[in-house]
Amino acid sequence: MFRRSPPVALAAALTASAVALGGCGGSATSSTTTPLVIRGAVRIAGTSETPSFDPYSAFGAAQSGYAYDSLVNLAPGGGLVSGLATSWRATATTATFTLRRGVTCSDGTKLTASAVARALTYAGDPANQLAGAQTVLPNVPFEASADDGGGTVSATAAAPFPFLTRTIGLLPIVCPAGLDRPDSLDRTTQGTGPYVLTRYTPGGPYEFTVRDGYSWGPSGATTREPGLPARIVLSVVPQASTAANLLLTGGVEIAGVSGPDRARLTGRGLSTTDVATVVGLTFFNQRPGRVLSDRALRRALVSALDRRGLANVAVGGTGEPATDFGAEGSVCHADLADAHLPAHEAPDALRAAGWTRSADGPLTKDGRPLRLRLLTSPDLGPTLVSVAELMTREWTALGAEVDLVSESLPALVNAMYRSAEFDVVVGSTPGFALPVGFVSFFSGPTPARGLNFAGVANPEYDALVSRALRETDTSGCGTWNRAAAALFRSADALPIANGSSGLYGYRTTFTTTFGGRLVPTSIRLHQ
Repeated sequence: MFRRSPPVALAAALTASAVALGGCGGSATSSTTTPLVIRGAVRIAGTSETPSFDPYSAFGAAQSGYAYDSLVNLAPGGGLVSGLATSWRATATTATFTLRRGVTCSDGTKLTASAVARALTYAGDPANQLAGAQTVLPNVPFEASADDGGGTVSATAAAPFPFLTRTIGLLPIVCPAGLDRPDSLDRTTQGTGPYVLTRYTPGGPYEFTVRDGYSWGPSGATTREPGLPARIVLSVVPQASTAANLLLTGGVEIAGVSGPDRARLTGRGLSTTDVATVVGLTFFNQRPGRVLSDRALRRALVSALDRRGLANVAVGGTGEPATDFGAEGSVCHADLADAHLPAHEAPDALRAAGWTRSADGPLTKDGRPLRLRLLTSPDLGPTLVSVAELMTREWTALGAEVDLVSESLPALVNAMYRSAEFDVVVGSTPGFALPVGFVSFFSGPTPARGLNFAGVANPEYDALVSRALRETDTSGCGTWNRAAAALFRSADALPIANGSSGLYGYRTTFTTTFGGRLVPTSIRLHQ
């Protein structure tokens, strides 16, 4: 058995850069009515190059679905459907999967239960420092075992973890040939998936070729379906405006577009899926000695904010305040914010907390003025600096002295995870699909031993999380939601706005799952 420790540098990057994408989302199916193209090629635009296609790396994980399968798959509605496993069962500490018969790796070898257990063990070993795998697997130690005769694989956790099927079960499985030579996975693929990487060019494009005889995709999807492309070509298109132009002219068949360029795509005959997101997440530094370790002061400052105004700024138009820390479509998502955020008058709350103000002077307590250092970064999203500016104006009107600093992404990460020289961070939500993903940011040790960079200490949240961890899968959603409500009541953090981005298809249809993740076996090319 091995023990995993949270990689602070990785989590910092995820909290500050991957989170800039807004991370969460629902699912949808695009549509068109023109005839299908048989054995065609689909060009897909991505925003960044892929230096490694290793599905356990930070870069390759996003592209893993083309060449790798998992034991289970997410359905568009958020449930679980078959993958390499036809059935599964789980408790709070053990998940067991029964493998589908006849599955083969891309090199023709048969996939065995022992091979799957080996992949799970390799991916979860902290000594291998596999960033992409660690963002999928449970954050508790586990041990994998196999029964080749019965065709079953089991994972047993050292501590209760309710979402074993949604973590262990969703890990891409690398075949033995890839585990024998892990360095080869940067430029080649060794999986059981519907496609194989057949061309790699530094900086792109990257080409995948379909596998004949594949029949074990989500819910038994095959590569025999008419309209499924024979080739998929991934190109790098960093600018949303360029991606939009290519979609309109037929230069690519599929691309994700966010921001104002989406307006140009409306009504142009493109198939579309909307991806729900949460834009922005504000943290308050509660470490000992910091002014916002005072719960009453945090609650007063949050109650002073115009949440709808912040949401409008965050999405660049008519915005809706975020209702939960995760987006619509995330597991256990609920409408929590309005019922649990402090709603009293800020001046009265500040006086009750011991803060006074004379005329237009500063707020003071025991002779000390209220000074706040508010950090954000334009690298997290184009609107977050404006969100921070509106917060600054509103808190300044109360009498606080606010020092608003717009940092580079590395400087912001340094302040969050090393120096702790901040009072408020307007960042972005990690966008976890599971409520357990947020736990290490709202409890436990501070860096460098943990990820709780704001020093949140909420005993009610901790107690409810401890209970939720003993409840299996979604049966614990009520408990998880009570835990999140405790964070809102204590003003430990504040999500800003509900938002959305879009995945568009030119003469192409497809299905997406959580976060707008494309399902490769669902792609259909139309004339």
